[in-house]
Amino acid sequence: MFSCREKTTNPNINLTLSDFDKLGTSAYALNSHRIRAYLDVMINADNDSMAADTHLKGYYSNKGGFLWIDRSGVDNRADILLNYIRRVNEMGFSRNKFRYGQIERDLKRARELDFDTSHNSINRVMARLEYNLTKAYLRYVIGQRFGYFNPSYELNRLDPYDGDSTVVTYRKLFDIPMEKPNRVFYATAMRKIGVDSVAEFLKDIQPKNKLYWTFYEKLKDTHSKSQRIKILCNMERCRWRLKDYPDLHDKYVLVNIPSFHLRAVDGKKYLEMRIGCGSFETKTPLLTSAIMRMDINPQWIVPRSIIKKSIINRIGNRSYFESHRFFVRERKTGKKISFDKVTKEMLNSSDYLVVQAGGVGNSLGRIIFRFNNSFSVFIHDTDQHGVFSQEDRGVSHGCVRVQKPFSLAVFMLNDKNEAITSKIKYSMTAQIGGESIVSTEDKRNDNSGLKKDTLNHSRIISTVNVTPKIPLFITYFTLYPDIEGNIKSFSDVYGYDKVIFSTLKNYLGH
Repeated sequence: MFSCREKTTNPNINLTLSDFDKLGTSAYALNSHRIRAYLDVMINADNDSMAADTHLKGYYSNKGGFLWIDRSGVDNRADILLNYIRRVNEMGFSRNKFRYGQIERDLKRARELDFDTSHNSINRVMARLEYNLTKAYLRYVIGQRFGYFNPSYELNRLDPYDGDSTVVTYRKLFDIPMEKPNRVFYATAMRKIGVDSVAEFLKDIQPKNKLYWTFYEKLKDTHSKSQRIKILCNMERCRWRLKDYPDLHDKYVLVNIPSFHLRAVDGKKYLEMRIGCGSFETKTPLLTSAIMRMDINPQWIVPRSIIKKSIINRIGNRSYFESHRFFVRERKTGKKISFDKVTKEMLNSSDYLVVQAGGVGNSLGRIIFRFNNSFSVFIHDTDQHGVFSQEDRGVSHGCVRVQKPFSLAVFMLNDKNEAITSKIKYSMTAQIGGESIVSTEDKRNDNSGLKKDTLNHSRIISTVNVTPKIPLFITYFTLYPDIEGNIKSFSDVYGYDKVIFSTLKNYLGH
């Protein structure tokens, strides 16, 4: 169609029936069996093994119906998809990883009837369009809806346990509930093509995380290769459809491992502090949970790795056990074992525990914040406060150590009345388990009237329930906004960016 103001002559205005004679030749004859045969050839030649590709090949191998082509050719659904694929370069990806160039050329051939009898015969072109459009569509919708990298699979196969077993087992590092593509999603995605809802579906599957679009805009103005890689990896994290997000709560605690910081948010009020977390060898796992309880002056059950490395060879050294306030107890009964009866066999057995008494000098510090998780990691105080002056604070066996434990305890309280806060403070400063048992708080007051071996038991508190529970997010972002919204950059302390980028490279140009 032409505008009435255009001077271009309509090339079809003087057509006669003889001009259509050539369309009756075999070169323009669609044959579904030949298209199927060409699809089989493409399946056998396709060595791609991503989730989208696996489903694609399974669909056509099982004689799934044609989705994009029919007797009339290819309609505007292909153009709608191409418009989205055209912009993947703005996400840092290569269009050709979505077969953009081949699809565009084949669409042009189909619409101009530019076929031949060899590589670009009508049935071969239609087979390519059918296969490549579905491939591009599935790669795009799965990636944008769920992410191109599967963290629960990849990160949980990253750190193998040391051992003599021939079967390799791995440390679990990722335990965040998230949505994944399933049969229902694939069926829905395929149905959307058939009912002509491609435009609506492509719009709906875009990432909902606002931070994604912040990174998206930032990528446009970034030319440094290393910075682009960092942005791409953090964009990918924002694609993951997690079951819970900080933005869904008014009050929550967020730990970001690369920044070695904790942020506690309550509406417009917030508390930030430095943290120490797992070393590279004993990484803090990524998880979501809810803080449910605070235990003051907790006992520490020593991990078996530390028993084997540092304690088992100290058997018989009473002064070592007493100076560290270690004792051994039976796991099932809780019965304390006399020091004289402790053996190496006991310490090698999972039936016995090495426990450090709570109070002064305990490795967990004076308070621990407990939440359900499958790793036995927690947030807690520490008796080694010098760690917070270090730049690299990957120092623990997986737990998170906090710089301001009392402030965090007060944050947890729904009712911050003075009676409970003063008891928490007193309990955290009383010299429980040390040479003296008088509170360090009271020792500052010369007129306290307390004797050196006096403890005010009415002010001691051991457990405070957190009601309601406070959502906890232990995350890993190497780019993340500060409280004012400014994007800050952090080191890839666990190397997760490298792991993510190794997958994203499959979508980049050479």
